[in-house]
Amino acid sequence: MEGRFVLSDYVEQALVEAAYDKLEDGTFAGRIPACPGVVAFGGTLRECEDELCSTREDWILVGLKLGHPLPILAGIDLNRQPLSVLRYGARDSRENRGDPAAEVRCDYPF
Repeated sequence: MEGRFVLSDYVEQALVEAAYDKLEDGTFAGRIPACPGVVAFGGTLRECEDELCSTREDWILVGLKLGHPLPILAGIDLNRQPLSVLRYGARDSRENRGDPAAEVRCDYPF
């Protein structure tokens, strides 16, 4: 069974939404409309696409690191916070062992 990674799916979906234009000088410009500021240029369409891929990945990673709101793409929302963080009781963690509600658990969106 093949595993799926939300971040990988998000990165791929961003490129699916890319738009390219051939400029008057014969070069290409690419952009991802849902991702403000993600633009790239290249002498060929392939060069432009490669540059856009790099720009897109950097934009997403910087946005995640700085906590910027990212657009929801294909239903993938990277803005969600962890669903829950539960800890052992502060007074006596030994009493809580074996209690599923007291176990340490982190549920992240990806």
